[in-house]
Amino acid sequence: MRIHHINCGTLCPASSRLVVGEGSLFARARLVCHCLLIESSDGLVLVDTGLGTRDLQDPKGRLGKRFVRRNAPRLSPAETALAHVERLGFRREDVRHIIPTHLDLDHVGGLADFPHARVHVFRDELESARRPVAPDPRFGYRPVLWEHGPQWVSYAVAGERWFGFDSVRAIPGLSEELALVPLVGHTAGHCGVAVKTGEGWLLHAGDAYFSHRELDWKSPRSPFGLALFQRLRSVDNARRLSNQQRLRELVQSHGPQVQVFSAHCAVEFDRHTSREDSVRGAA
Repeated sequence: MRIHHINCGTLCPASSRLVVGEGSLFARARLVCHCLLIESSDGLVLVDTGLGTRDLQDPKGRLGKRFVRRNAPRLSPAETALAHVERLGFRREDVRHIIPTHLDLDHVGGLADFPHARVHVFRDELESARRPVAPDPRFGYRPVLWEHGPQWVSYAVAGERWFGFDSVRAIPGLSEELALVPLVGHTAGHCGVAVKTGEGWLLHAGDAYFSHRELDWKSPRSPFGLALFQRLRSVDNARRLSNQQRLRELVQSHGPQVQVFSAHCAVEFDRHTSREDSVRGAA
């Protein structure tokens, strides 16, 4: 099984200092849409899709004027998941499974590029996206992104224990070990996606946190802008904070066994792609 760390959308919100904790107050920040492309024995698997080709054609209509204004997405065709798939020599039909961490627009914009894939989500997330409630449902969920009719496969929060996390749900139909890890808080059915590799586990934590600094178990901290955004954009802030603490404990206790990363931290993304390049060069 080969795993590729891919960026499916660069976001450039104002004030690098407030958003990523370094640089100028007046410089643009750099955030990524960190996705996984997995070559499995059951076809290709995408964990999150970032922004899709249709989003680039009509960004304000599909992503919303507010998202485009606040985040200044780069809108590069080369960054779409479809472009990454084709660059590796595959076709869109080869993507058999998509596992979004949640259904916010910057995580599922590419769903329509892979209409034949099965989309695996927690039932609470799917129901919340279909019938959104506070806070401000117009911002995160964009029903236009799934109007093509994805092949949803929804799950109740139930399953086995995994490194201290309860109710971890394995994905049926996949021979490789992939699992949904409940990380509720940012959204009602938000999850991490755990992937078993030959060297341990990867845990894509989605928007459970945004900055690598937040997982520093000795001195966790978040840039002011990110901290404010997370508090305001969480459906259950107390559970979000609790799950962040559980992730810190996971890193502290099982760091060599589980590599945790979030969806938007460019530092983490660069770290993983540098490691990928090193392995590829050694081969």
